[in-house]
Amino acid sequence: MADSRIVKLAKILTDYSVEIKKGDIITINSGVEAKSLVLEVAKNILKKGAIPRINLELEEYPYLYYKYAKEDQLKHFPKITMYEVKNTQGFISIGTEYNTRELSNIHPKKIAIKRKVTKPIQELILKKKNWVICEFPTHALAQEADMSLNEFEKFVFKATNKNWKEEEKNQIKLKKLMDKTDRVRIVGKDTDLSFSIKDRPAKTCSGKFNMPDGEVFTSVVEDSTEGYIRYTYPVIRDGREVDDVRLWFSKGKVIKAKAKKNERLLKETLKTDKGSKTIGEFGIGFNYGINKFIKNILFDEKIGGTIHLALGQGYEETLSKNNSAIHWDMIKDLRKGGEIYFDGKLIQKDGKFVF
Repeated sequence: MADSRIVKLAKILTDYSVEIKKGDIITINSGVEAKSLVLEVAKNILKKGAIPRINLELEEYPYLYYKYAKEDQLKHFPKITMYEVKNTQGFISIGTEYNTRELSNIHPKKIAIKRKVTKPIQELILKKKNWVICEFPTHALAQEADMSLNEFEKFVFKATNKNWKEEEKNQIKLKKLMDKTDRVRIVGKDTDLSFSIKDRPAKTCSGKFNMPDGEVFTSVVEDSTEGYIRYTYPVIRDGREVDDVRLWFSKGKVIKAKAKKNERLLKETLKTDKGSKTIGEFGIGFNYGINKFIKNILFDEKIGGTIHLALGQGYEETLSKNNSAIHWDMIKDLRKGGEIYFDGKLIQKDGKFVF
């Protein structure tokens, strides 16, 4: 008998997050560790008269690929994958980390090359606006979170198995305020950063594309960012931690970058393309049920009382003009001594809203 928490999550993914009509082809991307959730999702899709297509990734294959692939292989465009995406109506991606450090010793240039090549595929999926990503609780993620698997399962399902329609209602007030705002200022430890979000529509996040969810985000006017910021938590990229990231901005671009750990990776990533030094997204964490940093951005960017700024690609729906092969979220915790100002007015102090 399937775990009732998995049954509930599968129902949210197929009955709420992704719209499914009879005859639709719905792609499920996952690893084998999420077998129980994949089967529940596939069952629900079949009950709706749609066609599930399951793509399972083998453990260790990503490492094997990047270790042995030559430049011409990395630059090979996956035509078959593009054909599948063009002919698919919905996408459910289930993360199943088994080794969060798998790609630690792979040169970041190899990964950057592949990301550039596959960017058109990712853009097409985003444009279809009928997709969701989630994480299945695995031993590797539990270990990163300093929890037992049982504890981590409770943490995950508490974060995902919510009434997301009610969650959205709570986010609308902040969205309306952001829609009227020009200048944002973030103040905190070693941080005084300002930028414009004028005429950039804010979006609520209530389980349609991320699971768990819980943030309100928008884009940043590309040449408006000024000041400096010191991020609270390590930034995880391709299994590597970039710790104690500090960035300085002028006229919208990073002009100086430092990190205590993996600074080379930070600077290498900033060189990816013209858009990688510019902020593409500004988000405010709105899920106060997630109160612990677990080194997984899907959860961490939603922590109530935090903000995150993503270098690189912005979202078209927020009228972002920044294009890049990267989208790199970095989190600032404001729960101890942080402040957010909208057009000079304090709207959040120590992680709590005051408007």
